[in-house]
Amino acid sequence: MNVLKLIYRNVIFYTLFILFAIVSIPILTFYICFLAIFSTRRRTMKRFRITIGWWALGIIKIILLPVARIQYKNRSEINIPGPYIFVCNHRSFSDGFLLALPCMPQECIQIVNAWPFKIPVIGLIAKLAGYLSINEMSFNEFSRRACELLRQGVSIAAFPEGTRSADKKIGQFHSSIFRVALQAQCPIVPICISGNENIPPRGSLLLHPGIIRMHKLPGLQLEQYKDLSPFKLKNKVRDIITKELAVMEHGA
Repeated sequence: MNVLKLIYRNVIFYTLFILFAIVSIPILTFYICFLAIFSTRRRTMKRFRITIGWWALGIIKIILLPVARIQYKNRSEINIPGPYIFVCNHRSFSDGFLLALPCMPQECIQIVNAWPFKIPVIGLIAKLAGYLSINEMSFNEFSRRACELLRQGVSIAAFPEGTRSADKKIGQFHSSIFRVALQAQCPIVPICISGNENIPPRGSLLLHPGIIRMHKLPGLQLEQYKDLSPFKLKNKVRDIITKELAVMEHGA
């Protein structure tokens, strides 16, 4: 793509993103604070987290349009109530925003590394929403807090690779979220994202235009994995995501 056209698209995106944040965040903050006066903390947190999801949807469905188109398929047929544990491959910084599409309208928090909390405004919102930093606590503390959220009906989204892949090859999965799934006995919903490796590329903020494909796959219910060890469970889910990504990469 012509360099000037690429820069032009990025200028449009970041201008829209900043304007959207400047306008929407104060309005949504006032809305949540106002409702908190007349509600319990638990209900306020639920509204807050769902509002974050709608905010992210606004970004990926409207603000991202100058740069990318999203093709989304929902193949999940879970007929049992949540909460759920959403497990996704990790290719780009934009993954955190994109997860709003398959996770909504669930009340949901994400498992992240420490660095997203350092992003101005967004990091503060993530902290207030109760996102969990896996690198800043022991597994016992992580498990306790994650299971408590699940008991409250809060779904959890995780990137078990731990960090975004350097190429299209999916990395090895860590076991932590799968140990939590076995303890909490929650359905596991695999999610696949393809096409956003350069939106933006690793080590850059420059978004390259492209088509992002997302598939929400049928969930694993407890009966399907209760007899597996965390190691076998993580590899089972990884195999499911890997096979689906292979299909997606060929444009199916």
